Amino acid sequence: MSRRSKWRAKREPGEHRDRWMITYADLITLLLIFFVIMYAMSNPDSGKYNVVTQSLQNTFNQSNSILEGGSGIVGETITKPTPPDNEEQNPTDSDTEPDVTDDDNQPLTEREKQFRSQEEELQNLFNTITQYIEDNSLNDQIFVADKPQGISITLSDRFLFDQGQAALKDNAAPILSKLASLFRNLNTVVSIEGHTDNVPIGTNSSYKDNWQLSGERALSILRFFLDQEKLNPDGFQYAGYADTRPTGDNSTEAGRQKNRRVEITVLRQLQP
Repeated sequence: MSRRSKWRAKREPGEHRDRWMITYADLITLLLIFFVIMYAMSNPDSGKYNVVTQSLQNTFNQSNSILEGGSGIVGETITKPTPPDNEEQNPTDSDTEPDVTDDDNQPLTEREKQFRSQEEELQNLFNTITQYIEDNSLNDQIFVADKPQGISITLSDRFLFDQGQAALKDNAAPILSKLASLFRNLNTVVSIEGHTDNVPIGTNSSYKDNWQLSGERALSILRFFLDQEKLNPDGFQYAGYADTRPTGDNSTEAGRQKNRRVEITVLRQLQP
């Protein structure tokens, strides 16, 4: 073998190892061409771009700025619009009358006057009953509270009824007569609700269940107001809820006693 052939045999393996760079360079070139074509195809719609730009400029150039005499976003001075020629402004009126009327100075509507009058009546009712309870030491028998729906007067069943009965006791008349005198001139609705504990009615009772007993107890008080005190029936409503709305724990005697009650609520509700 000649000396040239030996030299060529030694050089060929190194040349084969570097040929991958040619393929890599071709790949990079093709990727560059691809992205150039993609960019050329993604030119924005100049017509739509101009429409959007003009719309934004018109919006920012409007003269109805919040600040009188300020400058807009694009630097134009904001001025107050000039009123039409056919509208005459009286400088005397503008100097003496404010542009915005204070709500506190607005005259009350007839409905608002009625509500305010009713709130005064309810507050007086609350104070009168509270004082009556204190004067007669009835704190353990009568409870009064000012609730969102109205003035709530809770009467314990201990001085209203015998156990398991709905007929009023004789000593219940004075407090009910006092309440009737306070309800007589109220322009609202009085709701009477009967409640019991969860102990079932005995087999010897004349009432079927606690639903009937609670309703009959509420009705007995309503009858007293209508028949004995001659109050207007249009201002009353009654219902019995049995043991569905407890205020105490029915697992204890004290809780059951608290649940056996009649609630009389003077509602925050104007009569039509």
